[in-house]
Amino acid sequence: MDNNIDRVILIDKPIQWTSFDVVNKLRRKLKIKKIGHAGTLDPLATGLLILCTGKMTKRIDEYQAQEKEYTGNFVIGQTTPSHDLETTVSEAKDISAISDGVIYEATKKFTGTIQQIPPIHSAIKVDGKRAYELARKGEKPELKPREVTVSAFEITRIELPIVSFRIVCSKGTYIRSLARDFGEEIGVGAYLSKLCRTRIGQFHLKDAATLEEINP
Repeated sequence: MDNNIDRVILIDKPIQWTSFDVVNKLRRKLKIKKIGHAGTLDPLATGLLILCTGKMTKRIDEYQAQEKEYTGNFVIGQTTPSHDLETTVSEAKDISAISDGVIYEATKKFTGTIQQIPPIHSAIKVDGKRAYELARKGEKPELKPREVTVSAFEITRIELPIVSFRIVCSKGTYIRSLARDFGEEIGVGAYLSKLCRTRIGQFHLKDAATLEEINP
């Protein structure tokens, strides 16, 4: 295969793989030196990952800036330090008072342009160190709120304690932070138990290939 070939590759990232794992796998498989991804997915998330090779790597920033769509599940009544299943889940709270109406109403606060504090278990740098590195040492790095846009926050199913959702949002939005803030809004806490990225701009997960399906 020509090492300088210019491609945009859509991958359905499997769970437990980091975005860099996918890049390294395809670098070896396709024997391409110049390759990168357009937007990190957490290891516990699945779904659409855009990879660019050759001259197409110049468009990575363009793709990263595009609108994202996600589906997934929150578990209400429990929390974790990382706001997902990377860390230990707390004891369950009583959620018997939480009605469907409370859940639907809570989404309104997080729709539109909002201020969001990123999770401390994130790759954001604080004084030159990754926030998650500090968090794993028991420190609590102070992260500043960021302005993000959530253009759609739809509850697709309620089967307590699981609440399923579809979210359309801007670059830089942390769905784990939405889980945390949503849980605080309804008063019982929540964490993200499942996440799948289904779209980036005009690119859709249904058009993506598995790692096994990509060949030189």
